[in-house]
Amino acid sequence: MTKLIYAKCRDENDFRLIKGQVAVITGASSGIGYATALAIAKAGAKVAAGARRVERLEELKKEIEKLGGECIIVSCDVTKRSDCEKLISSAINKWNRLDILVNNAGLMPLSFVKNLKVDEWEQMVDVNIKGVLYCTAAAIPHLIKQNSGHIVNISSVAGRMVFPAGSVYCATKFAVRAFSEGLRQELSTRNNIRVTTIEPGIVETELTNTITDKSLESFVKQSKSIQALKSEDIANSIVFALESPSHMNVNEITIRPTAQER
Repeated sequence: MTKLIYAKCRDENDFRLIKGQVAVITGASSGIGYATALAIAKAGAKVAAGARRVERLEELKKEIEKLGGECIIVSCDVTKRSDCEKLISSAINKWNRLDILVNNAGLMPLSFVKNLKVDEWEQMVDVNIKGVLYCTAAAIPHLIKQNSGHIVNISSVAGRMVFPAGSVYCATKFAVRAFSEGLRQELSTRNNIRVTTIEPGIVETELTNTITDKSLESFVKQSKSIQALKSEDIANSIVFALESPSHMNVNEITIRPTAQER
């Protein structure tokens, strides 16, 4: 309904519709990534979905094809640069172009620093930061060559505020936000590549399943007591940014549940 009202105020040609475009999505096997792949496919884009859990990607592919869409799936561990390059090249080889990159893969094993879960810190850095860097590095040459494209990076409200037990996770999401702003300044005016950072609050996903710190059980329980956002809410915000008018670069979207205070 919002788009229809807006269309009356602007010429429909102003919209950068994504029908026919090629989108690559990481972490597409569940949650925000899965919902985004479906939403983008419904909007008419072709989807290259990457994740480690290939069996879930198979389900996604079937859903997209039922909608009449096109989808390829690629086994991708974003901590491996070669996997990220393979994901991007698979989309290029299939459709001979790349228009959209959604860097969604992420982990959130929250813990207090004093508990020294260093292995989990390394996992977060590898997935949340390096994964974004690797996929972006693989995509940029193609986007620059086309002189067009859109990069969407999934950060978090944790990329704006720090909270106890979130020191490392927040650091990774601050990094994503900073990287996105640097990309925007470098690529938007020079190469017509738009950059958007999505910053969700509490979303009903599997993300809290990665928390192993037993002292945070009450935190997890409390976070599940409010009405959380749905993955589809985030997916819809991504489609909004992608289909915004060509002269408009939606830099950041912060979305919290109404009941979430911070």
